[in-house]
Amino acid sequence: MKLYGIPKCNSVKKARDWLTLHNIEVEFHDFKKQGLDANTTTRWLEQWDFSALINRNGLTWRGLTESQKLAVKDNATALSLMMDKTSVIKRPLLEKNGQLLHVGYDEAVYEKIFNLKAST
Repeated sequence: MKLYGIPKCNSVKKARDWLTLHNIEVEFHDFKKQGLDANTTTRWLEQWDFSALINRNGLTWRGLTESQKLAVKDNATALSLMMDKTSVIKRPLLEKNGQLLHVGYDEAVYEKIFNLKAST
């Protein structure tokens, strides 16, 4: 199992803390430092809609020009942006055996993924 993200991202921190609390080991891939290859990103785009993979609330997206934002309209244009500006990718991304299980952090979703009951 692998968790992709950026260590300083609050959502990534929450996900990593939750995984640690539940003794779930995952390999962490910092795509700012380790990079991100087109094959991985393409695989994600084949499994999830590109609009779910783009973080439209982040500083990177807000820093784009209006024409750059409007140009993202399909997998090919999303891939180009995601490879050029990895910070625009919504994080964290939880993957197992090449299958993208979840994008972003949601405790209830993680509990379902790992078959855990909600904490009281």
